[in-house]
Amino acid sequence: MSQDSPLTHFDAAGQAHMVDVGAKTETARRARAIGRIRMQPATFELIGSGSARKGDVLGIARIAAIQGAKRTGELIPLCHPIALTRVAVEFELDESTSTVTCTTTAETFGRTGVEMEALTACSIGLLTIYDMCKAADRGMVIEEIRLLEKAGGKSGHWVADTRSPLTR
Repeated sequence: MSQDSPLTHFDAAGQAHMVDVGAKTETARRARAIGRIRMQPATFELIGSGSARKGDVLGIARIAAIQGAKRTGELIPLCHPIALTRVAVEFELDESTSTVTCTTTAETFGRTGVEMEALTACSIGLLTIYDMCKAADRGMVIEEIRLLEKAGGKSGHWVADTRSPLTR
C-alpha cells in the first residue's frame, strides 16, 4: 500500500493493522444504517400478526441487533471494541412489498466512529428475522444494507446521497 492510500487499516508496508486512535480527540459520535428483508406475503403476515411459531420476531430481532452492535469489535477483525452509549433499532413494515426495513442508530463518546456498530446491528437484526422465519420462507432476500449518516470526529458529518444509484 502506498502511504497515500485512503485504506487506513494497512501500514506503509501493506500489512494489516488496527488503526492507532490514541491521539484522536474524544467526541460524541453517531451513525445510522439501514437495510431490508423481502419475503413472501404469507411470511410477512406471520411477522406482522405476531403469530410466528418462534414468537415475537421483531422483538427478538431488536435484541439481537443491539447485541450485534455491542459485539462488533469481536466480529470485525480490525474494529476497535468501544463503549456504546446508545443503540436504537426501528423496524418498518411495508405490506405492499412484503418488506421489513431495519434502521439502526449507534452512539458513543470516544475516539473512533460507530459506523461498523450501526451496520453490524442492522445486519444481525435482519439475519435474525431470516433465522426465525426460514422454516416458512427460505427465499427471503436481505438487501441494501448501507450507512445513512455518520456524525462526529475529525471527518465531521456525512449523509448518504439518496440520489446516487448506490444509496437508493
